[in-house]
Amino acid sequence: MKLAFGCDPNAAELKATLMAAAQAWGHDVTDLGSDDPIYANVATDVAEKVVSGEYDRGILLCGTGIGVSIAANRVKGAYCACVADAYQAERATLSNNANLIAMGAQVLGAETAKLCLKLYLDNEFDPSSRSGVKVARIAEYEDEHSK
Repeated sequence: MKLAFGCDPNAAELKATLMAAAQAWGHDVTDLGSDDPIYANVATDVAEKVVSGEYDRGILLCGTGIGVSIAANRVKGAYCACVADAYQAERATLSNNANLIAMGAQVLGAETAKLCLKLYLDNEFDPSSRSGVKVARIAEYEDEHSK
């Protein structure tokens, strides 16, 4: 899977750890930056590249994960889940078809973040599942209300 990673300076160390883990698991990883203290810049850049199909999924990091997830979700077609535990990471894919996840470097330790990343990447959304109609409604709403 082609993965795009981005973060603000607070999360550069965790990003490097997660990129190395994803690479060891056989994924193609790209670093889209960590130097800009304005986290919205890297978050929207990663989200745009995922939505365009250049990357399969995106992984965003900041202090809490909240800021980058809010910024990424401003991009039409970006569905970024902020995850802080294994169950949320798994369900981000299985229940929500998230094409990006966000995590907080000041919230999660490296081992928990790696577990979250693995669970997010190891699962695939099934549109015929009971979550399918729920996820479809989100995209419908977005189409109905986008300018």
